[in-house]
Amino acid sequence: MQTDLEPNEIIRQAAEFIASPREHSGRATIPEVRERCGLTTPQAIEALRLANALRLARAC
Repeated sequence: MQTDLEPNEIIRQAAEFIASPREHSGRATIPEVRERCGLTTPQAIEALRLANALRLARAC
């Protein structure tokens, strides 16, 4: 699993995608990110966790 200090680039990009304002497809986030970015399930979960941290940081 990735750490906060050195996230894999593709996970960081997926997190940016999740955290960015966008039109939602109606699909669940994990399957959508797995398909769109070619991530494994654990990587997609890590990207979602990182996206939540990004949203919180941007809200402050």
